[in-house]
Amino acid sequence: MGERYWLWVGARLLVGVALVAWVGSYLGKGGGEKEFQKTLEAMKDVHSFRVQSSGNQAGIQHSEMLWEVDCARHIVHYQMHLVNTSVDPPSEMKQDEFDVGITEFDRQSDGTWTNVKYPYHGDPAKAYCSRLAEGTDSNLLPQIATMIKRGYIQKGEKKMVSGVRCREWLVAMRGGPQGLEHDTVCLGLNDHLPYEMTVDWEFSHTSFSDYNTTIHFDGPDAIAQPVSTTTTTN
Repeated sequence: MGERYWLWVGARLLVGVALVAWVGSYLGKGGGEKEFQKTLEAMKDVHSFRVQSSGNQAGIQHSEMLWEVDCARHIVHYQMHLVNTSVDPPSEMKQDEFDVGITEFDRQSDGTWTNVKYPYHGDPAKAYCSRLAEGTDSNLLPQIATMIKRGYIQKGEKKMVSGVRCREWLVAMRGGPQGLEHDTVCLGLNDHLPYEMTVDWEFSHTSFSDYNTTIHFDGPDAIAQPVSTTTTTN
């Protein structure tokens, strides 16, 4: 009886070791942190970009958002369209604003722009761009620094996103309503910059484009056009 017991214990231990090894092979970083470090360095040289995102949290709140950022001119353009279907009839919210330094302009329902007397954003462009230059998370581009520190990173397949060849990386991190968040990030093969990201619990898809290009803004007359930077990537 004693011998059979210890054989049973040994078998259980072997199964446990095998299971831990399997989980580790799935969640292990597999060298992905090195690629993400290259991305963190590449983002330090980003001076303009565009972000487009859509999500459908809990299946009842659909959102579409746009950010356009020009660090050289201290301009951030932000648009948001939110539809909440948890109420009857569904409620809708729209926002369209420009932040030029510490000055904020809001688009009114008649299409005109109003200079907000008491803006509360400070200088968003300076904040976003300073974080990028420092190698910290900007809260607009993917949270690469956090993923390096806390994420389990797995290499995915190569694919094309908006004409750019990139490799998809699968990232698991603690967070989200279920305690574990699963993201995907597609990093450019040539420039290491992010071009696409998804977050499972948000049912969100985000694209990143127009890195270091001159962004032409359709906004208030007070915003002068050109010239930021004309260096292009990919």
